[in-house]
Amino acid sequence: MNFEEIYQAYFRDVLLYVCSLSNNADIAEEITQETFVKALKAIDRFDGSKDIRAWLFTIAKNTYFTYCRKKHILVETVDSHLEEKQTDITITESLINEESAFLVHQFLHTMEEPYKEVFHLRVFGELSFDKIGILFGKNSGWARVTFYRAKKKILEYMEEIQYDEL
Repeated sequence: MNFEEIYQAYFRDVLLYVCSLSNNADIAEEITQETFVKALKAIDRFDGSKDIRAWLFTIAKNTYFTYCRKKHILVETVDSHLEEKQTDITITESLINEESAFLVHQFLHTMEEPYKEVFHLRVFGELSFDKIGILFGKNSGWARVTFYRAKKKILEYMEEIQYDEL
C-alpha cells in the first residue's frame, strides 16, 4: 500500500480520533494534517509489525499532546472535558428515543468483546478511560481507541438501519 492509499484509507479515522481528543473540528483537522506529514516522513521506519491505524493514532495522539503543551492547554483539563463529552451525539440521541435505544441495545448484545464491555463501562458505567484501561490491564489509550471503535460499529449499524428504511 503506497502512502496515498494509506492517506485515503485512514484520514477519516484519524480525523475522528483527533476530534474525540480535542472536541474541536478545526484543531482536529490541523493535527490530522500534521499527523500525516509526520507519518510520511517516518514511513520508512514503519516495519509493519503493528496495525498501521494504531501507528497513525499514536502519531496523532502525540502530535495533539505536543500541540496542547505549546498552547499551554493542560492535558488533564482536556481529558476531564472529554470524559463529559465523549459519547457521540448520534448515539446519545438514539438512546433517548425508546425504539432506537432498543436497536442500539440489541446490537450491543451481539457486539464482540472487548468493544461491548468497554462501551457499556464508558456509557452506562460512566467510567473514565483510565479506569477502563486498568480493568483490562491496558492503558487509557487502548480504552479510548476501543471505545471509539465500538462507537463506530454502532453508528455504522444505525446508518445501515436508516438506509434500509428508505
